[in-house]
Amino acid sequence: MVANHTSWADIVIFSAATPLSFVAKTEVARWPLFGSLARLQRTVFVERQRRTATGETRDAIRDRLLAGDTLLLFPEGTSHDGNAVLPFKSALLGAAEARLASGAHVKVQPVSVAYTGLHGLPMGRENRPLFAWYGDMEMMPHLWEALLAGPLDVVVQFHEPLSLDRMDRKTLAARAQEIVQNGQALALAGRS
Repeated sequence: MVANHTSWADIVIFSAATPLSFVAKTEVARWPLFGSLARLQRTVFVERQRRTATGETRDAIRDRLLAGDTLLLFPEGTSHDGNAVLPFKSALLGAAEARLASGAHVKVQPVSVAYTGLHGLPMGRENRPLFAWYGDMEMMPHLWEALLAGPLDVVVQFHEPLSLDRMDRKTLAARAQEIVQNGQALALAGRS
């Protein structure tokens, strides 16, 4: 699965929606609480500082996919304010070149997530930073602020899967981004 990434809350939301493991930057392994949870969930950690590690990580992801695991990748490479979708990076989507026993490529399912409501009312862009975690925000104060903000509504939409059978990884990344972006835009406009 590939999805847009707004917050640490995405991990909690996706974990509640379906059994899966994540692909995350290595720094997450050292975070209090979240690092332990990531390891328990069998997260594949990506070393982003060393470009030569991309091939190793792609191969680790491929092996997990071929073993039948469901992995979620945030191809934007970072979290942001949740009002738009950033360009998808294609490097790790090379893992989808793996072929199953049937000979077909691994399917890539675009998933859009949108933070749409607060206390049952529509959430405007000014309230999204209550839940969106990005930039130099500190984790624990942000977590506490989000808990105090109250109940939120989130739209998670699972779109039709894509495959490398008919496109290369860069085209796959662009197409998945377009699908996720449209899904998020519709959800934010209340039309999902």
